[in-house]
Amino acid sequence: MNVKETLFEDMKTAMRNKDMMRKEMLQILRAGILQVEKDQKIELDDAGVADIIAKEHKKRVENLNDLKDSGREDILEKNRAEILILEEYLPKQLSEQEITEIVDAAISQTEAKSARDMGKVMQVIMPQVKGKADGKLVNQIVKKQLG
Repeated sequence: MNVKETLFEDMKTAMRNKDMMRKEMLQILRAGILQVEKDQKIELDDAGVADIIAKEHKKRVENLNDLKDSGREDILEKNRAEILILEEYLPKQLSEQEITEIVDAAISQTEAKSARDMGKVMQVIMPQVKGKADGKLVNQIVKKQLG
């Protein structure tokens, strides 16, 4: 069963169990998937679905950071719950150590010497870490290693 089918089955289960938070989150994901498929006239594979899940996850993490000092615990709790639901469907995230190893290998492969070579290094790294690591974190590690 692919990720898209799993999401649909989990949404039906959430409806049966009257788990409104999960149902709503899965409906948002399903709508995002269907929208991309309709707009681009394609059938998304697991990687494409993971991209949509990652975007929704990133939105909520940013929301959480923006709302920390707002005093709105209800919204913060909802965001935290949504993040936990989304994380169930995301591929396992790479640790900083794992990213550093990938970056070191890419630097060796591209023979990068300075920050000017960052583009070449990122081109090698990003396909390997897509959906498994935050781009900002990868960027920071590359800068540190090349700096």
